[in-house]
Amino acid sequence: MKHASGARLALVSGAVATLVVASCAVAGASTSTKGRYNANAAKLVPAVYKTGTLQVASDATYAPDESMSGSKVVGFDADLMYAIATTLGIHVKENNATFSGIILGVQTNKYQIGNSSFTDTKAREKQVNFVDYFKAGEGVYAKSSSTVTINGLKSLCGLKVAVETGTVEQTDATNTAKHCASNKKLTVLNYTTQTEADLAVSTGAANVGFLDSQIAGYVVSKSGGVFKLVGSAINVAPYGIATQKNARGLGLAKAIQAALKVLIANGTYHAILAKWGVTAGAVPASKVVLNGAIS
Repeated sequence: MKHASGARLALVSGAVATLVVASCAVAGASTSTKGRYNANAAKLVPAVYKTGTLQVASDATYAPDESMSGSKVVGFDADLMYAIATTLGIHVKENNATFSGIILGVQTNKYQIGNSSFTDTKAREKQVNFVDYFKAGEGVYAKSSSTVTINGLKSLCGLKVAVETGTVEQTDATNTAKHCASNKKLTVLNYTTQTEADLAVSTGAANVGFLDSQIAGYVVSKSGGVFKLVGSAINVAPYGIATQKNARGLGLAKAIQAALKVLIANGTYHAILAKWGVTAGAVPASKVVLNGAIS
């Protein structure tokens, strides 16, 4: 959706920072989800970000990745961001924001970090830097009484499909609609939040919901039998944490990537994914890509 091929859209301009994270917890590693300060990673933080509070934007309608608990943003992405902040010795504040406006908010420095299940796509990489940390596909769910079956994007033809505005799923569904036969029209229903998209499926306004695969699984698990998954994940792709596409934003991306390496090595990363039931999205190696070149 928020989730390009199977998840949220993300931003990148200039250099692209890409991180692929290992999924295995090392023997004897900590099971804490909090993280701990690491001086070597912290020294990479640009001076401008060492004091004050960095504003982080998340669309908190996408559990288990990000959702609201009272006035607090919670979820796997939020826990990971707080662990990164602890590792780097910086202060962050999570803000609940509309997904389609997060990239612009990062570009204009309203937010210093976009952390909202963004799929790392080439288009987004022209707008922001990315630090990749997870992988997800696109999933489809329907009411339990539905006879719909999905085995690829073309299976959406003939259906009313609920998506969140600004997501990869919106783009993929819209592009697929152009290739459907005239007697099997695909209608894309766009909603500001995932909550609204879910409601459209439950009321019958839409035949299916189309969103990131692990979010689809979560929606189904919390529906009390109202929904079921239809088909397997489509278009698996990485998620990225977004920063501004300038020197300080790139420096921050490198610091975040260093922190993630630490969190992978000490088991915190795996513990966070396990806490939220998303270990299937852990990725096996760590790397940074700058302007298409791996360094």
